Amino acid sequence: MNSPTELAPEVRSILESAGERSNADRDRLSVDARSLPDALARAAADGRVPIIAEVKPTSPTADGTRGDDPVELAEAMVDGGAAAISVLTEPDHFGGSAEALERVRAAVDVPVLRKDFVLEERGMDVVEADLLLLIARFVEDLEGLVEAARDRGFQPLVEVHDRGELEDALEAGAEIVGVNNRDLAKLEVDLGTFESLSPHVPDDVTLIAESGVSNPEDVRRMREAGADALLVGSAIMDHDGAGDVTENTRRLTDATQETPNE
Repeated sequence: MNSPTELAPEVRSILESAGERSNADRDRLSVDARSLPDALARAAADGRVPIIAEVKPTSPTADGTRGDDPVELAEAMVDGGAAAISVLTEPDHFGGSAEALERVRAAVDVPVLRKDFVLEERGMDVVEADLLLLIARFVEDLEGLVEAARDRGFQPLVEVHDRGELEDALEAGAEIVGVNNRDLAKLEVDLGTFESLSPHVPDDVTLIAESGVSNPEDVRRMREAGADALLVGSAIMDHDGAGDVTENTRRLTDATQETPNE
């Protein structure tokens, strides 16, 4: 894990909270997961851009907070064509909860990602989800956590930001990799991050572009660079307003009819 001094203060605070929340002993989960690759393939076959839409009440980089019911938000995203849903379960900085994810997963028929800062194995046994985020930068034993997630039935989504983290993810056996365009050391976003890493990802790995996608042009750019799917939060949630989540999602899922990922 990177030194805490290399991270933005907001991220250091999130990690401290995550460490505290990971200490409680819980029963080991066993999950019957919905396949993300199958869901992405169905979306593409239907002519939709495969979007993982994120239920994110707020964040350290958001301009406001949306207090809508998370189930209503998730259902609106699916109505807009989302291939999968991501739900924040981090409570202190993102306004998320395990209960929200549980309710969302019961209400929708697409895969649901648990988006949180899981630092160790016992942090996995919080709530059933189809996918579990593991951030390569923040864990000591990535291979062990990938295996532990799979043992529970989760599909691990391993997030990376640079070439070294990508190599670590592939060596750990990651089959689903997310490239975060946001540098967590500075909280700066650069879509070129995905473009620089995507050529080094094997074809049999599901590749997801994360962060910084705000409009159809960004969608086209990421798809042309090799993204199998895009994880989008703020552009859909519209934290500084009360935008129509269904229309926000549809605007992105319809974005690249003329330039599909090949």
